[in-house]
Amino acid sequence: MTDASKTVAFIGIGKMGLPMSLLIAKAGYAVTAFDQSPTRITEARTQGIAIATSPTDAVSGKAAVITSLPDDAALRGALLGPTGLIAAMAAGSVLIETSTVSVEASTEVAAAAQARGVAYLRSPVSGNASIVHTGALTCFVSGPKDAFESARPLIAAFTRAQTYLGPAEEARYAKLSVNLMIAVSAAMMAESLALARKGGIAWEDILKVLDDSAVASPMVKYKTAPLRTRDFESTFSCKQMAKDLDLILGAGHAVGVPLQLAAQVRETYGALVAQGDGDTDFIATVKHLERLSGLGEPKP
Repeated sequence: MTDASKTVAFIGIGKMGLPMSLLIAKAGYAVTAFDQSPTRITEARTQGIAIATSPTDAVSGKAAVITSLPDDAALRGALLGPTGLIAAMAAGSVLIETSTVSVEASTEVAAAAQARGVAYLRSPVSGNASIVHTGALTCFVSGPKDAFESARPLIAAFTRAQTYLGPAEEARYAKLSVNLMIAVSAAMMAESLALARKGGIAWEDILKVLDDSAVASPMVKYKTAPLRTRDFESTFSCKQMAKDLDLILGAGHAVGVPLQLAAQVRETYGALVAQGDGDTDFIATVKHLERLSGLGEPKP
């Protein structure tokens, strides 16, 4: 018999959700998953994850429900309303929501969870699909602190660090703030690399300069590696970054913070999507600046 406190439903088993659910199962939790995609369900089954017949069946009687969803519309559609998952969750259970969504949508979920007696932990993860299986994601958490302390071992099953930030939507603002830095960094790298190439510096040499310089953050080093081989396969796409920048700008407008760099970089990603690069990695800002600068592929 499985300890009832170790029963977990996982809703949304895509690039992030499936490896997260596998880590949770490996940590000794009984995981039942659901996804709208038959392909994802088949893949999860082949890796030993139990699949529910419906999302409400997945969450019924579970001590914890974890969601990994693509956007506000999916969040509202899955969780809210009389047929949403919160209505099917048991009072006293915990909802751990790991997506990047707006403060507004998250606030709606908070109200529904409170009305149901469900502890709602906003728990957006930071990292991407290339590292999630290693457990190297980090997590920002806000919501009831006692629920966080109780759920921390579960969250630690799929993240290496968990930072508690407050009782309400603080984690949402943290995730948007971090993603703003990532987006602006990608635009900054693109301009720097184009300028260096125009100045006659070889591709390998300027990447080494960046790696050895004062600006060599983990983000820079993370992206110089695939840039060496001109690998733009997506770990987080231009479309996804454009979506997050829309959320970031909306949050800035709501609280009265002028986000001038965010607005400019959003247009860069809009251009990349319009040019057919929406599904390429967000570091395709490099290709965008090369096109604007009249640069072709660098010589090996």
